[in-house]
Amino acid sequence: MSTDKYQSPLSERYASREMQYIFSPDKKFRTWRKLWIALAETEKELGLPITQEQIDELKAYQDDINYEVAKAREKEVRHDVMSHVYAYGVQCPKAKGIIHLGATSCYVGDNTDIIVMAEGLKLIKKKLLNVMNELTAFAMEYRDLPTLAFTHFQPAQPTTVGKRASLWLLELSMDLEDLEHALGNMKLLGSKGTTGTQASFLELFDGDHEKIKSLDKKIAEKMGFENCFPVSGQTYSRKLDTRIVNILAGIAASAHKFSNDIRLLQHLKEIEEPFEKTQIGSSAMAYKRNPMRSERIASLSRYVMADVMNPAVTSATQWFERTLDDSANKRLSVPEAFLAVDGILDLYLNVVDGLVVYPKVIEKHLMAELPFMATENIMMDAVKAGGDRQELHEKIRTLSMEAGRNVKEKGMDNNLLELIAADPAFPMGLEELRESMDPKLYTGRAKEQVEEFIEGEISPILEKNKDLLGLKSQINV
Repeated sequence: MSTDKYQSPLSERYASREMQYIFSPDKKFRTWRKLWIALAETEKELGLPITQEQIDELKAYQDDINYEVAKAREKEVRHDVMSHVYAYGVQCPKAKGIIHLGATSCYVGDNTDIIVMAEGLKLIKKKLLNVMNELTAFAMEYRDLPTLAFTHFQPAQPTTVGKRASLWLLELSMDLEDLEHALGNMKLLGSKGTTGTQASFLELFDGDHEKIKSLDKKIAEKMGFENCFPVSGQTYSRKLDTRIVNILAGIAASAHKFSNDIRLLQHLKEIEEPFEKTQIGSSAMAYKRNPMRSERIASLSRYVMADVMNPAVTSATQWFERTLDDSANKRLSVPEAFLAVDGILDLYLNVVDGLVVYPKVIEKHLMAELPFMATENIMMDAVKAGGDRQELHEKIRTLSMEAGRNVKEKGMDNNLLELIAADPAFPMGLEELRESMDPKLYTGRAKEQVEEFIEGEISPILEKNKDLLGLKSQINV
């Protein structure tokens, strides 16, 4: 590894090799050659004087890229596409004259960007589904384990651990819906020419409009797409980049929410992310178990959510049929959004797969607050026994304030039940009150909601995509 120049942390620490390859130069230039072959094949099929021998020669060298020749040529001509056209022609002398015929640079550049983004989305989809699969198992396992819920991070009516997990799962299912919509509607640029009018192809095909329409359709099919954009300037609309990075930012936002909750739960000692035997939590405080993976999820997610502005501004500031101020920005903003979300999902999967739940701590925290939450039921039972609702409400309020002061000012345990039992306005004794403290009486339909949500919404998704499941996460650091 080189240590004397900047290295992207996304490559060195966070993103998988699989995602890195999708956005690698090798993937790009191999795709350029596939596009040149698709163009030549289609032009031949539509009647241009291109021979099978020329096509075969192009195919023979499609993966054998002579990078040094292209690099030397680019120093001379300062044009990356024409340098690779030249290098391909050096290897294929018989086909040299028909490589890139009628096309402009965006034919390979933009179509490749779309192909690469589509492949990136497919990998993101696979990882997203695997996170959802692990979360589903977790939610079902703990669907009826009562836990203290919070609003404003203040104690509220109980929920269950599984119900809370279903909230994380719901957001990921919404992200998946957005992703699948975008992936299902991906179109190639096709062969549109220098300003999108296909004028060069109209000349090549002697004014035959039907052949030109077939050209786009056939190229799309050869490259694994159903259609090309019906209209464009020289480039595909940069609105597509905005759409894609928005989806990635949505996934990042969902992951960030999850990571925040885990960090808060780890502070409460209720649930912890995995912590390895030899892992060091702090250089100074040896006892610490910092939630570093969840913190990293939050950190990378913040980057992606901020990055979403780049393609939006780029799309908004394109001039007429094209301008080149998109190029440098796209080379950074789009790949790095994919690489970051790839790393986020690897971390998310790793954390969910190793979550540690501490039911006794969860119970302790819940039971410390449950008497307050049970007061409405206690009051209703007292009314049924002949009490006055307004008087009982005031009694409950006064006793609750006293119990709260005991906890906060004196450090005592919550003694609200004892205070209620000692008040003659309430007909029930301490044992009877304690029997009403079963947390499951206060979780409403949390368990049933989890079961219905997973059975009705999530399980069909996982079943439909079962061939993509079974992934295990590996994180580098």
